[in-house]
Amino acid sequence: MTETPVLLYDGGCGFCNATVRFVLRHDRVGTLRFAPLGGTFGARVLAAHPELAGLDSAIWYEPGSARVLTRSAAALRVARYLGGAWRLAEAFWIVPRPLRDLGYDFIAWIRHRVTLGDADWLPSLDMRERFLA
Repeated sequence: MTETPVLLYDGGCGFCNATVRFVLRHDRVGTLRFAPLGGTFGARVLAAHPELAGLDSAIWYEPGSARVLTRSAAALRVARYLGGAWRLAEAFWIVPRPLRDLGYDFIAWIRHRVTLGDADWLPSLDMRERFLA
């Protein structure tokens, strides 16, 4: 396992892969790890958190606390992690979660129709250490 935060994502989704590449480009700290939901690590996290069964969402996982954030909360946590101007997105914490998640769900609903990236994208050799199987 890992002691640093992990962003779990749909590895077969071009939009999701583009989002991971976006995070990698803007990551100043370099400690965030990534894992596909359908991989071994993702399966372990999902098995440890039965409340996530059937959820089709990005998941922010903090191994030390076993804390999981989903949907809009995960997206806002990524913005906090990125820091800088991206932290301005944290203002959305004041929006009630059901409304934030409605916006997240809309994007999730159209994500397979949006061609922002290659669903078969693989990280470069220097980035692979940040990805969990």
